[in-house]
Amino acid sequence: MANTKNAVAPVDEMLPAGKLFLYGLQHVLAMYAGAVAVPLIIAGAAGLTQAQTAYLINADLFTCGIATLLQTLGIWKIGIKIPVIQGVTFAAVTPMILMAQSGGMDLIFGSVMVAGLFTFLLAPFFSKMIRFFPPIVTGSIITIIGVSLLPVGVNWAAGGVGNKQYGSLTFIAVAVIVLLTILMVNKFFKGFIAHIGVLIGLIVGLIIAIPLGIVNFSGVASAPWLGIDMPFHFGYPTFDLGAIISMILVMLVVMVESTGDFLAIGEMVDKKIGEKELTAGLRADGIATTLGGIFNAFPYTAFAQNVGLIGLTGVKSRFVVAVSGAILVVMGLFPKLATIIASLPNAVLGGAGIAMFGIVAASGIKTLAKVDYEKNVNNIFIVAISIGIGLIPVVAPDFFKLFPNWSQTILHSGITLGSITAILLNAFFNGGKGAGDLDDLKDSAGIQG
Repeated sequence: MANTKNAVAPVDEMLPAGKLFLYGLQHVLAMYAGAVAVPLIIAGAAGLTQAQTAYLINADLFTCGIATLLQTLGIWKIGIKIPVIQGVTFAAVTPMILMAQSGGMDLIFGSVMVAGLFTFLLAPFFSKMIRFFPPIVTGSIITIIGVSLLPVGVNWAAGGVGNKQYGSLTFIAVAVIVLLTILMVNKFFKGFIAHIGVLIGLIVGLIIAIPLGIVNFSGVASAPWLGIDMPFHFGYPTFDLGAIISMILVMLVVMVESTGDFLAIGEMVDKKIGEKELTAGLRADGIATTLGGIFNAFPYTAFAQNVGLIGLTGVKSRFVVAVSGAILVVMGLFPKLATIIASLPNAVLGGAGIAMFGIVAASGIKTLAKVDYEKNVNNIFIVAISIGIGLIPVVAPDFFKLFPNWSQTILHSGITLGSITAILLNAFFNGGKGAGDLDDLKDSAGIQG
């Protein structure tokens, strides 16, 4: 009894330093391409020089690491304390491009700061919505997250969108080798080796890719060794009401997506995510976003790319991802190190991405399998329609192109569309029961934790 009482929950387990580093590095490699994509896009829209672009990327990595440490370790009532890695939200790309072209980087950072503060203040009120996330809703959202991310992994495997040799057999072969390596490691090994299967797959893929000539280390030599991220490097922020409102809309989308990610990770690591935990997590999103505006970066959210890695490896400790945050901070301070990691080809990432994103979708299906469809036949409509609508931006990116500009941020986020649809349909079909207490709903569905 004493051992049971004093047992440490898997999410709070402190692993040996070597394992923490390797598991943490694995998370960084899995999310790096997505982390630097937004700074590259915004730098292009703002017409920044190569040196300014490099600074923007390093500032993003540094702030991303701080945000991840805040979520995983927690301070006061800020931080959800689960293995969630933070990254720039793609929901903010469209409005930030418009701001960059009309008012410059200062306008972006001003609106980001205010939107982050808004998120922090709204968190305790928004978290009360958790009662609208019973298993049928969370399962649908997790499935949508995974399926929405799969095209990213597939495009990586083909060489990356925009690559002139997109679809090359060389790229696809490398991605297949990475995927097969991950599968073989998980088939024939257990414990520590199995837990770093993705890292092993990425290393094998990199070793094979170098002689094939698809690894570019040209930027490493010219990258500086040290780069300190100074507040307001691009100038003091400017504040515009229209820009602030558009960024607040983005953060409302981010709060919905983060809620889905938090609940998905909570299921994987066997930790109950209630109103208090959700409030702490959303507050951390808000603080991280405000810090982003101060330190020349952007809005931050839970990075869905890494949810699948938790399910794939079975490593549940939040301290693993805390180490990922520390690695990101170091990469932000040492540009040469970040450039080396950036040399990892898209094709290598693609093989791992397909496995990780597929795991997210499978986790959603696993949750949906516990829902009762016999006694309540309407549940099948909730799942079918929410997933169907959530995938519209994935299968038909131009579907909403004639809708008003103010609605594009929401309509181009399949996760947000699917989440809203699932919540509304559940309330319509199940009423008070479907939108009631999460614990009661889990008990009725036979879900523990």
